[in-house]
Amino acid sequence: MKKEKLKTLRHKRRKCRVRKRIFGTAECPRLTIRRSLTHIYAQVVDDARGVTLCEASSRSKDLRGSIKYGGNIAAAEAVGSALADRAKAKGIEAVSFDRNGYKYHGRVKGLADAARKGGLVF
Repeated sequence: MKKEKLKTLRHKRRKCRVRKRIFGTAECPRLTIRRSLTHIYAQVVDDARGVTLCEASSRSKDLRGSIKYGGNIAAAEAVGSALADRAKAKGIEAVSFDRNGYKYHGRVKGLADAARKGGLVF
């Protein structure tokens, strides 16, 4: 098997392992992330209704001016704090964190820590 295909297969397996335990409800929605090489995206999802409650990314218009490059820890921290502000404005206090198969270090950890500092409880 080619190296790239094996890498994506392993990521899908990790993602399924995480997702079978985490389910977002109206009281405690799921905070999920997606990272690419150049950007990071985060959203708060109510899985019971299938609705995205709020989102933030390094590509959004209000963060684009303050972020020089979207693929580093500083950008992830800015996205995490912006997401926490938007969630608090909608009345969301607690979320369950879905790391989406990524290791909990670097940008993923930076986003989670910034969201915690912003007032979200995991």
